Amino acid sequence: MDKQQKQEKIVDMFDEIASTYDLANRVLSFGIDISWRKKGCNKAFEYLGQKNIEKIVDVATGTGDLLIHWRTEAEKNNITVENFVGIDPSVGMLEVAKKKVDFADFLEGKAQELPLEDTSCEIISISYGIRNVVDRVEALQEFYRTLKPGGIVVILEFTKQEKSGITSKIVDFYMKKILPTIGGLVSKNYAAYKYLPDSIEQFLTTKMLVQELQEAGFEHRYSKSFSMGISTLIVAQKPR
Repeated sequence: MDKQQKQEKIVDMFDEIASTYDLANRVLSFGIDISWRKKGCNKAFEYLGQKNIEKIVDVATGTGDLLIHWRTEAEKNNITVENFVGIDPSVGMLEVAKKKVDFADFLEGKAQELPLEDTSCEIISISYGIRNVVDRVEALQEFYRTLKPGGIVVILEFTKQEKSGITSKIVDFYMKKILPTIGGLVSKNYAAYKYLPDSIEQFLTTKMLVQELQEAGFEHRYSKSFSMGISTLIVAQKPR
């Protein structure tokens, strides 16, 4: 299977689980993914240091969940955002997003081929989507291209764990046994949630992802792991 076929298969899978995606996320993360998302938004605002933002873009936006947090946290911080944009290759996900989020523009597109002009936004986010991008290096280059100087990229992801001790065994058991079972019950698609731990196992460690961001030209600003290392937040900045 070549890269394009692999990417199309992943997109088809997300089309199939779009209607139950939000519920499955809440159940599988016990709702604490919301606090992770808010943390990412606030760290981005902190490092950007602006009260007026032209555009925030959420890549692999799925059902638009993170866009809601972007707007809420901007209002809490007295930050004005002119435009919110969600981009995703899955038409099924975008259909759900458009019904849920009425303040954003939604575009069909891939992370590695963003339908955006050069230096056109201040913040790009991607939550639990970068490991599903087959051409990840090209995607990071696209983030760099479309961000303004000083712009921020926020990545929330399930990163590969360094195998050590009882904690990693607990996480491993949850990801490989419990998550596929519960996710399969909620979504009626066991294969999609079996894919999740498999994709994490084949993905990068936090250190490796930070290195790729630096190779794309970004400056690493912040990293933090949550819930025994299940989820990781990385914030990087395009040089001013």
